[in-house]
Amino acid sequence: MPERYVPKEAIGHGDGGSAALAIGEAESLERRPGAAPPGAGPPGPLGKPRSLWSDAWHDLRRNPVFVLSALVIVFLVVIAIWPQLIATGNPYRADLAKAQQGSQPGHPFGFDTQGRDVYTRVVYGARASITVGVCATAGAALLGSLLGGLAGFFGSWSDTLLSRLADIFFGIPVLLGGLVFLSVVTGTTVWPVVGFIVLLGWPQISRIARGSVVTAKQNDYVQAARALGAGNGRMLLRHIAPNAVAPVIVVATIALGTYIALEATLSYLGAGLKPPTVSWGIDISTASTYIRSAPHMLLWPAGALSITVLAFIMLGDAVRDALDPKLR
Repeated sequence: MPERYVPKEAIGHGDGGSAALAIGEAESLERRPGAAPPGAGPPGPLGKPRSLWSDAWHDLRRNPVFVLSALVIVFLVVIAIWPQLIATGNPYRADLAKAQQGSQPGHPFGFDTQGRDVYTRVVYGARASITVGVCATAGAALLGSLLGGLAGFFGSWSDTLLSRLADIFFGIPVLLGGLVFLSVVTGTTVWPVVGFIVLLGWPQISRIARGSVVTAKQNDYVQAARALGAGNGRMLLRHIAPNAVAPVIVVATIALGTYIALEATLSYLGAGLKPPTVSWGIDISTASTYIRSAPHMLLWPAGALSITVLAFIMLGDAVRDALDPKLR
């Protein structure tokens, strides 16, 4: 009598159930390893497990907030590097006969108090803002990650010293500190502003980096590497840093938009960038007294600044959602 396969649903209690169970076990032993049971569909492809970064990128590509903000940022970076692509005029060329006039053919944003094309100045103003934001964020992230990572890894007196030093910088008001610092360190380039932002921006990054390193060094794979004789440099670079850098990237991305707004605020108060540098903050400061007679002078650079800051903050929020496993 030929054997037949008895499904699990037919297995009951008592002698019949035991016999059916024995038949099922026998058939499972006779099948080749890896073969599907009778009635099963074709085996699906075995997916390769994704890492944290590939998993985050998989989520980011499907996030419309990330896609939209990334497109805006790429556009801003391109016009910051090559403003001639969309603005063929000269941002310093003035025609007093056209002062404070509104939109005209070839000049969609109108003119400022000196007859300069507002559209051209808005386009060229992206260069100073993007440069300050990117350089200040890179400097603060590198300095804060280095100091915070070393303090969190070695602990002891270095951790205590860094914590007290960070508390001192946290106690300095940003605007007041900028007014004092930039009144002493003056220049016509963006680097004094970048240096000030790095000086006050690294403590926030250092605390995030320290906490991430303290958490990462307690993992089993770090303890195993230490037991196998790995040195401090190898553990920091190969095991701890790749798993502790995600929170730093999230905070730095959000801070980039904040630094751009800080540069515009300092330039508006007269302590940041100085003419002849083309800056959104300088143009907003100049146009603020003419908001009733010529509102277009204020609205366009202020709108460009708002869109830029919002794009970086939205990008940081999307990256945070993708890299934080608690939000999945």
